[in-house]
Amino acid sequence: MTRDIAVVFARVPRLGTVKRRLAKEIGDRAALRFHAQTLLRLLRALAADRRFQTMLCATPDRARLRLPPGIRRISQGRGDLGKRMARVFRRFPHSRVAIIGCDIPEAGVNDLAAAFRAVGRAHAAFGPAADGGYWLIALSPRRPARPFAGVRWSTSHALADTLANFSRHRVASLRTLHDVDTAEDWRRLRPRCPV
Repeated sequence: MTRDIAVVFARVPRLGTVKRRLAKEIGDRAALRFHAQTLLRLLRALAADRRFQTMLCATPDRARLRLPPGIRRISQGRGDLGKRMARVFRRFPHSRVAIIGCDIPEAGVNDLAAAFRAVGRAHAAFGPAADGGYWLIALSPRRPARPFAGVRWSTSHALADTLANFSRHRVASLRTLHDVDTAEDWRRLRPRCPV
């Protein structure tokens, strides 16, 4: 039996290119440190868990990045977030696949395990973000042809827009978490933030 596939979606840590909204408030170096350490913490935890085949889907595609042992890198390619995520799911049409963001300090291995349990019963599982988006999406092989059609990315409508594409599918919901986009988010989650 093939292992479930956990894909971490991220930008390669580079000064001035990650967490730009956060960087405007706490500075480029602090935002880079937060991004790099949160990403590395998640990758290490997933690499240590043999239930999943873990991959990093990072942009820009050709940028160099040292990965923990056992993590394979795949490219995001071009297009908006929906096109890039759809490409990952199309790459593994017969597998259960979860895509998780790397800016959720509270998310971890147990959340991925819960997502894969959920898609054992449902066709999709979402990890809702408090701002109306989502920090995780897991899909079974039974998925819509266009799961991200018409999604207004980076708005409070992202989850609702995506769910509209799943009207004929069973959907499960995971716990609601906060992503870190602003200094207020960062301060609120700072005890759990690696900066």
